[in-house]
Amino acid sequence: MGRDSVRLLVSRGAAEVSLHAFRELPGLLRAGDVLVVNTSATLAAAVDGRLGRQEVVVHFSTRGDDSRWAVELRDPAGRGTTRPRAGGPAGALVGLPGGHGLVLEEPLAAGADRLWWARPSTDDVPGLLAAYGRPIRYAYTERDQPLSAYQTVFAVPAADGAGSAEMPSAGRPFTAELVARLVTRGVRFAPLTLHTGVASQEAHEPPYPERYEVPATTARLVNAARADGARVIAVGTTAVRALESAADGAGVVRAAGGWTDLVVTPERGVRVVDGLLTGLHEPEASHLLMLEAVAGRAAVRLGYAEAVARLCLWHEFGDVHLLLKDESGH
Repeated sequence: MGRDSVRLLVSRGAAEVSLHAFRELPGLLRAGDVLVVNTSATLAAAVDGRLGRQEVVVHFSTRGDDSRWAVELRDPAGRGTTRPRAGGPAGALVGLPGGHGLVLEEPLAAGADRLWWARPSTDDVPGLLAAYGRPIRYAYTERDQPLSAYQTVFAVPAADGAGSAEMPSAGRPFTAELVARLVTRGVRFAPLTLHTGVASQEAHEPPYPERYEVPATTARLVNAARADGARVIAVGTTAVRALESAADGAGVVRAAGGWTDLVVTPERGVRVVDGLLTGLHEPEASHLLMLEAVAGRAAVRLGYAEAVARLCLWHEFGDVHLLLKDESGH
């Protein structure tokens, strides 16, 4: 079965929800709609290491501006999975394959012990990951899968080796054939990049700052679409975060890049996005707040109730949910 064989739940406002095959997406969109996609490639970000006599798994999350990396140390839990462990201590040396290592320096954020800034012994961490890393394994999966299983059709390897610690999974169901059908339909694609860090698998934390880039061509395309009354639909919460970070208060998008710490909430609202295609995940606070900012709380609740009733598949390799703003005026 192909990637586009997953199911697609579509929510339109607070009263309408329907279930489709994902490959039906071209018939559910309009000519002129813009799909904003994240081109960040997924890294083989999990590497075995040693902390003293103890085996650990190092998850490389985000590269800083000073050659340090934000990392999460986890304990092996058997069958390729991991479990959380306390971070630190400061000054600890973690041994890595190939004679490499890293030194833990300080927590990424005050009061948060999960992610730490660490200084690797090599400047070529992408090379280290390519040689010894593997994709971060989701706890619900039964076996390791090749890195190709975690790449979307939109992924473009960065010249500096940067990428996402975890897959921008909303783009995973797209295939080259489906993209061609969408283009034939008159749907347009606007690329941007947001390198996502390691998500919390246990604690529901707000998202950490992440590196992003919105190119001028995407800004022009999105602004033109909004001026024409066409819809701007983000493929994934990463695309929402990046695009909204590049918009001013009036919703005009400009070329932008760097770090974003934006947390999209119903109170803040969205200024550019008219819809969001996203996976089905547990009701984790920051994720649901973004969905509510796009479509409203009632639409999100209705969609999730329907997902449970129709036995939709959850998580990164499961079914997906398209939330569209209510255009009926209610």
